[in-house]
Amino acid sequence: MITLDKFNHSTFSMDNTSFDFQNFKTSDKKKVWIEAFGCSANIADAEIIKGMLYENGYDLSYNRKDSDLTIIVTCAVKDATEHRMISKIKKYSKKPLIVAGCLPKTSEKLIESFSPNSSLLGPQSLDKTIDVVDACLNGKKIVALEDSMSTKVNLPRMRLNPVVSIIEISSGCLSECSFCQTKLAKGSLKSYRIGEIVRQMEDDVAANCKEVWLSSTDNGCYGLDLNTDLVELLEKCADIGGEYKIRVGMMNPMYVPRFLDRLIQLYRSNDKIFKFLHMPVQSGSERILRKMKRGHTAKIFLDVVKELRKAIPEITIATDIITGFPSESETDFEETLKLIEDSQPDVVNSSRYSARPGTVASKYTRLGTKVVKERSIRLHQTIKKISIRRNLMWQGWKGKILIDELLDNSRLQGRNYAYKPVIVDLSKGKRLDPKWVLGQYLAVKVVETSNYSLLGELIF
Repeated sequence: MITLDKFNHSTFSMDNTSFDFQNFKTSDKKKVWIEAFGCSANIADAEIIKGMLYENGYDLSYNRKDSDLTIIVTCAVKDATEHRMISKIKKYSKKPLIVAGCLPKTSEKLIESFSPNSSLLGPQSLDKTIDVVDACLNGKKIVALEDSMSTKVNLPRMRLNPVVSIIEISSGCLSECSFCQTKLAKGSLKSYRIGEIVRQMEDDVAANCKEVWLSSTDNGCYGLDLNTDLVELLEKCADIGGEYKIRVGMMNPMYVPRFLDRLIQLYRSNDKIFKFLHMPVQSGSERILRKMKRGHTAKIFLDVVKELRKAIPEITIATDIITGFPSESETDFEETLKLIEDSQPDVVNSSRYSARPGTVASKYTRLGTKVVKERSIRLHQTIKKISIRRNLMWQGWKGKILIDELLDNSRLQGRNYAYKPVIVDLSKGKRLDPKWVLGQYLAVKVVETSNYSLLGELIF
């Protein structure tokens, strides 16, 4: 998956190859440089901010040093991420600065202690972007954190990857996880209407987007406030004409059983949807899951995975695990390892627990660093073993991949129908122009596998 470091200023950066916006028209207005971190929803927010600025005549700077104003779209998911955000904020405060994203909503006073003159823009306040930018450039500070947007679809946007459309289908969630600040930043669930999402997707497909990410804080609860659900949305989206693939974003396990049968049927019958599902379980211990206030059990997660694998054995399953949650015992941790062994997820995003201010779990007594580190190492060993095993299934596979990333001047990354990353080295064999093949389908044969990806050779 594309990581947060891939997204910076006015480019979509793929290691040494970048698509920039230097050739866009410029005006006499001052230059703005934008940097975004975190989840796909944050990246989508940065695209909307860029679109609004461009539509209002601003020059989107390619170089922060040459800009008159910096906007940073922040993430607040972990301690380490917050520290990185604060470091960036301090560095960027030497010129006019707007801090956007989740951090202003969760840690307003913290930001102001390091950068008292910076303006603040909330995740649901993007309609205030131009007002905040104008004021900031005129030496005035504005704090725009009140939720003021009814939707984030069909707004001006400037895609950071020309072939990837990121569409937020809702904001907020219905969960009350004891460790998570996202609810504090984005509030309760507000689903966007299916018709609005479909119109956005039609426009993006018409603009030659080949990969559509349907994203939100929790796709599983989409539509519960509109008397609909994710499957109905997917059915409408997958009915749009054109050549593209839909990637379904993260969904919490507790909501999946209510539409699982229909989801499986849709996945099996429609080749416009990647056979991929991201379903964070966080722990294999029922006791820890209750303390996390996750709302699901380990059994629910495992049952869903078993049903998916029975119907679509090659489906790519991704999940998340938190190691070292307060009071996690050795038995709790071993139950997590067992769940990973039983479910065999292709991808596991693991992280060590970090207390986030304002959350219930921040008041719990934390485990010792040495214990958490040792468990994290053991977890990674298990993850690597399973990832290698799952990827070996694809050895010798032949088929088409959608090229969605240029890694360098000769290497491409594409996704097969199960969203498995396949790397192709164009320096071997027939040469192609890497920029020409972005968004194209190439026929490949998988000749090597690792725990991270598949290595493919072109088939002509």
